[in-house]
Amino acid sequence: QLQLVESGGGLVQPGGSLRLSCAASGGTLDGYAIAWFRQAPGKEREGVSCISITGGTTEYKESAKGRFTISRDNAKNMVYLQMHSLKPEDTAVYYCAAAFQGDYDVCSKEYDYWGQGTQVTVSA
Repeated sequence: QLQLVESGGGLVQPGGSLRLSCAASGGTLDGYAIAWFRQAPGKEREGVSCISITGGTTEYKESAKGRFTISRDNAKNMVYLQMHSLKPEDTAVYYCAAAFQGDYDVCSKEYDYWGQGTQVTVSA
């Protein structure tokens, strides 16, 4: 059973940066599309970014474009979300999720495996 663990969250001032990490265990990330989601208090969970099995396809929520970068290191079984120019509205619990795609080098619409989340707080 694939297990995902996020790390790297914390408190940062507006305009600051954080890099979130998603570590996989219990299996390899080969063949899995990975996405980052977030959920703010009182709001629905929303997709932030996703990356295909080879990294050849990446997608971003409009508000994340130009500020966030998703990447993966299949050899290390890791996925990252580098976040710059953080804003208070980026405050949320961030989750990584995985969906098996086989050979399809695209993001998925649905995800089967989820981490427990890491808190990101952007505040002065």
